Amino acid sequence: MTTATARFATRPGGSRQLAGTATLLRFALRRDRLMMPLWVGVIGLLVVSMPNSLESIYGTPAERADVARQMLTNSSLRATYGPVFSDTLGGLTAWRIGGYAGVFAAIMSLLIVVRHTRDEEETGRQELISSAMVGRRAPLTAALLAALVANGALALLITGGLAGQGGPGALALGLSVAGVGMVFATMAAIVAQLTESARLAKGLTGGLLGAAFVLRAAGDSATADGSSALTWLSPVGWLEELRSFADERWWVLLLFAAAALAQGAVAYELAGRRDIGMSFLPTRPGPATGRLRTAGALALRLQRGALLGWSLGFLAAGAAFGGITKGASDLVGDNDKTREIIERMGGQSGITDAFLATMVNMLGMVAALYIVSSVLRLHGEETSQRAEPVLANAVGRLRWALGHLTIAFGGSVLIMLLGGLGLALGYGAELGPILGACLVQLPAIWTLGGLAALLYGLSPLLAPGAWGAAGLALLLGWIGPALNIPQTVMDLSPFGHLPKLPGGDMAWTPLLVLTGIAAAATATGLAGLRRRDLST
Repeated sequence: MTTATARFATRPGGSRQLAGTATLLRFALRRDRLMMPLWVGVIGLLVVSMPNSLESIYGTPAERADVARQMLTNSSLRATYGPVFSDTLGGLTAWRIGGYAGVFAAIMSLLIVVRHTRDEEETGRQELISSAMVGRRAPLTAALLAALVANGALALLITGGLAGQGGPGALALGLSVAGVGMVFATMAAIVAQLTESARLAKGLTGGLLGAAFVLRAAGDSATADGSSALTWLSPVGWLEELRSFADERWWVLLLFAAAALAQGAVAYELAGRRDIGMSFLPTRPGPATGRLRTAGALALRLQRGALLGWSLGFLAAGAAFGGITKGASDLVGDNDKTREIIERMGGQSGITDAFLATMVNMLGMVAALYIVSSVLRLHGEETSQRAEPVLANAVGRLRWALGHLTIAFGGSVLIMLLGGLGLALGYGAELGPILGACLVQLPAIWTLGGLAALLYGLSPLLAPGAWGAAGLALLLGWIGPALNIPQTVMDLSPFGHLPKLPGGDMAWTPLLVLTGIAAAATATGLAGLRRRDLST
């Protein structure tokens, strides 16, 4: 630590608790110099590009007013996007993307906080850092400040990007998105004190975020004006209750501030009552024999929680998408531009089949995030040095890696089948064609999984690049058709080469090619892992 930090640490009272905060904050921002701008840039781009997309779809005030009227009677679409409080381009932007931008900001924030708190303790780095002149609560403070920097930058980007829509709505939307991020940043800070595992901390906080989204969806489905008590119980619901680009309720920002401050105070109190590396909810030790006799069984034990969460999430998401599909014809109406976008995403079949194909494609792109996360569990096991004791026994690197890859690739099959089951149940369609359409997504999902295995096998430093590829595929699939991005750019995503099912013509060639690419990339990654040194 610097001399200035050492002098700061000698100050009496609570100052010692925060000694070294500035240094740790600079270190956190340096570590996140790639991840943080990427998150902020992608979320900001989704928001600021939405007015142009909406204007290309609903070009006249009459068309925009018609969309707002439809939300009054379509409960399934309100559950997905929320109610519309203004039929201006700014108001429709807040309706269409505001809630999802808040969810993405929450994910960004919880990842930042957990990475610089529980993850540092789990790897042992925090114990080394704390041996210097570092206060007890300095790491937590630095993590929360890093999250504040990210959310502040996101708020500025949204405010500046939407300033042309008129009025203070851009500022309201930017602050509300950042507010959701900070509520879940402080929530993650609490969960990080309760758990021993960074992975469990992320999972639990993500589960709370999912519960908040479900509460918001249930409340908006019940009422058309956002007045449901369920909506008010959710921080994601507070974002829409601010009513950006309508009659702004600025006092709602006090809810974000109060929740963040209260949760932050609880996190600080918990941080002062435990030792480094310990938690209030210690991990229950598991059996050393029996089901854990093989590398595959160990991989299943390590990843079963995440797989269960993704499975339940896909079943619920499929059911929600099925409910949206029931209102597809009402949403499109006579709007030729909307029909064109949906058909570009889902094929040239009837509007309902094209909408179903679009929903299946969305499930596939989200499943790509699962397979990348599951494959990169190998990276986490290696960098945390938990892989060394396993490989020191009669377990080869290939057996160890194949155990995790089996869960990753096989798990993607499971969650897509459950997503298809939920979609069929939610819409009331025949199960067979929907499941077939979901299985068609697998070669593209496996291609991104194979890329993750390739990058990790070549070098642990390259492994995070798989997240960039998965994010690009999701970004192109989500906003590419609305922005009329050239097909040559859309083809950068493996999902752009899949047949549009149900309703479209089946094509086996791209499926076989993508499967071959996935297999070759995975095999190359395993060969690289076999030859390189493990991280120390």
